[in-house]
Amino acid sequence: MLLDIVLPLTAGLAMFLFGMKVMELALYRWAGPRLKMWIERTTRSPLRGLAVGTLVTALLQSSSAITVITIGLVNARLMDFSRTLGIILGTNIGTCLTTELIGLNIGHDGLPMLLTCFPIWLICSTLPDSWLTSSRMKGFVSSLKYMALAMCGLAAVLLAIVVMQSTIPALQSYGMFEWFVKQAQVSPLWGVVAGAIVTAIIHSSSATIAMTMGLASVHVIDVELGIAIVLGANIGTCVTALIAAIGGSRSGQFVAWSHILLNVGGAVLFFPLIGALAHASGLLSVSESSQLAHAQTIFNIVCSLIALPICYLPVFRKLDASRT
Repeated sequence: MLLDIVLPLTAGLAMFLFGMKVMELALYRWAGPRLKMWIERTTRSPLRGLAVGTLVTALLQSSSAITVITIGLVNARLMDFSRTLGIILGTNIGTCLTTELIGLNIGHDGLPMLLTCFPIWLICSTLPDSWLTSSRMKGFVSSLKYMALAMCGLAAVLLAIVVMQSTIPALQSYGMFEWFVKQAQVSPLWGVVAGAIVTAIIHSSSATIAMTMGLASVHVIDVELGIAIVLGANIGTCVTALIAAIGGSRSGQFVAWSHILLNVGGAVLFFPLIGALAHASGLLSVSESSQLAHAQTIFNIVCSLIALPICYLPVFRKLDASRT
């Protein structure tokens, strides 16, 4: 069991989280110097905040990073709480890009991508400064370096998925899914709880959803149970925001709790509609893994659009007024 399951699963999960972190840090180094200023200046309304949150999260591939940055801006009194609501809605939409990429089943492209991008990053990192004769040349090389590094991170994510999926036959042979699947057939709530707990532990909803997509692709679990786990993963990802708000200002804590309210409220709303969500995603793809990716996207877009009008309520501006 150690060689067949524990080591490959641990290595695959570690590689996935490492790849996500490399991708996040590389993209942040590429776009980060003006990121906070840009967010602060372009979120004058919840709708604009939603657009900015979606774009930046899709760019950095980390909803947690954007949420933490937003909490930091509020704690530093650089942004009002009411202007963060749209950003929080957008982060949930932007994070779907990762799962949609995974749903394309391009895991076999991970190694060629790594072999192509790593030399580019290495060359750009070792170029002598004397060779870069202009600031424009330096900016181009720096951008190329970080984009190549981000692609290396994505390649590591794709390879990690292949490694984790290799343990599925062994897991089946040991009967480790039978009890869980049997209980989940009685109530999909088991799937929600499992998704929330695993995500809270590893601090990555993308990793949880990727593993779920792998199980669904080989028919270990059905799509409806996979969607229940996805709903739980969206709840579990709130832990990072809650930790970031500890010891912060009251408005910073409001940001974290609004994130929790959105994800938990969305999961409660969609829990009775899991069957309908599975049917809708099934119309978009025949692949089980792609269906889960589409279900995640539909869930986040619908929840954000439902919550968007609430962000315009005067009560949130009164909270900002009471803070000053």
